[in-house]
Amino acid sequence: MKIFAIVLCMASPLIAQDALKSSLTFHASFDSSLDADFSKGDKACVIKKGKDLVPCVPNDEVKIVAGAGKFGGCLHFPKKGTTRPQFSGVNVLGYNDRSWSSTVSVWLKLTPDQDLEPGYCDPVQIVGDDGKKGFIFLEWSKDETPRYFRYAIRPLFHIWNPMNVQWADIPFDKRPMVQVERAPFSRDAWTHVVFTLSNINDKTAKPSGSLYLNGKLQGRIENWDLTFGWDPAQVALVLGASYVGHLDDLATFDRALTAAEVERLFKLDGGAGNLR
Repeated sequence: MKIFAIVLCMASPLIAQDALKSSLTFHASFDSSLDADFSKGDKACVIKKGKDLVPCVPNDEVKIVAGAGKFGGCLHFPKKGTTRPQFSGVNVLGYNDRSWSSTVSVWLKLTPDQDLEPGYCDPVQIVGDDGKKGFIFLEWSKDETPRYFRYAIRPLFHIWNPMNVQWADIPFDKRPMVQVERAPFSRDAWTHVVFTLSNINDKTAKPSGSLYLNGKLQGRIENWDLTFGWDPAQVALVLGASYVGHLDDLATFDRALTAAEVERLFKLDGGAGNLR
């Protein structure tokens, strides 16, 4: 019995890692390319040019910096610009109108109050064909000092904003978001950010979302009707909206990771690339 317990204890980390591996749908290391290293959908990194999507290539607003990442190379957004790299969410984020769950993981490095320019900053967004049909984002606030860091899940417009007022004018506790007043971001160290989505559009379960920083839960979005109306073919993962700083090791999973799995991902040697 004791031997069995020892074997089970030794096997548990491998089982846990296999569970993460089987749920991984996308990974971009940004070691040498903007395109993803692994994807269950399209690997191509693109940008919008008018109504078209064209390949995204490094430029003055987004660069690949060899050896500067948390793991290998990384993206660097040296200034506020209009280049917003994006990846198709088809078979990556798995959005659907019945019951949608997913997790996004990314590493960021910046000192927000020194590096960001005026205005909102969204390092990561999930968008669809219409912002009034849903909008998911990480953001730094524009007016507070120090700036607040937030994770927001905005469902159909009439649900979260029935009075049609500005986002900034809605009281904090009336917004579908998690707000962190003093988040641990710095130019001197990488910060791991994970956000989850659970049971979105599910009429038989309670929908929610969670935000984690460096493996620790910061808060949950719950007790909201999180109904979206997106066209699944138009859902995309977008990076760098007014962001100034470094970004690395972007990964997505086909379910909401548990708190223990998020902590394991945070501590994983080599990052999400080790799951491929």
